[in-house]
Amino acid sequence: MAASASERPAGRSSTRTAVVWSGLEPVLRGEPRDVLDIGGGTGGFAVRVGALGHRVTVVDPSPDALAALDRRAREHDVAVTGRQGDLSTLLDVVAVDSADVVLCHGVLEVVDDPAAALATLARVLRPGGALSLLVAQRHAAVVARAMAGHFQQALDLLAAGVPAGPVGRAGRRYTDDELTTLVGGAGFTVDAVHAVRVFTDLVPGSLLDLEPGASAALVELEQAVATRTEYLSLATQLHLLAHRA
Repeated sequence: MAASASERPAGRSSTRTAVVWSGLEPVLRGEPRDVLDIGGGTGGFAVRVGALGHRVTVVDPSPDALAALDRRAREHDVAVTGRQGDLSTLLDVVAVDSADVVLCHGVLEVVDDPAAALATLARVLRPGGALSLLVAQRHAAVVARAMAGHFQQALDLLAAGVPAGPVGRAGRRYTDDELTTLVGGAGFTVDAVHAVRVFTDLVPGSLLDLEPGASAALVELEQAVATRTEYLSLATQLHLLAHRA
């Protein structure tokens, strides 16, 4: 196998993804598994998972993204399979009970029916298989709108809850309770919820670029609060790990 998932590149991107990788590390440790990355795009996660020795399939609706994925995989000498599709057509491109791990990052916000999407993910996972779900968190979005001076948008987002039908470009935002209830309703057992990007989006990029050791210290801080429930409502994103019974 290649380098451990905990060996992260330096820079702002590492502070945004460090908590997710830390959560995934126990899931990806050990023998090679079949990993399905829904909406994996250009392979930012998929190629790195493939470098750990796992068999990775990316399903994404964009042919351009899949072409970029292929180039990235070849550059890193990693075998990753790309298939065009999305959650609504997932069972047309992958088989039932075919994955040990499913990554669904930044997708549940924009599907028409989140409950149906999660039910589909449960079907493609083998019994005991793991789900890694990354979604936008609503309370942080309210704060971000308010800090930008968009007070009415903040009020609307605060009052909206989780939309039942199709959503616009901004997508849905979830609270911890809403997400765990939704995932549990699809037949998953929730194992952990992590607060992601509690501080990262508030720290000036110039500080991380110019201050020696700042990125590493910020990663340490993000990891220190990731499992503390009081920080879930401050996080830009929530990372949920669950398994199929």
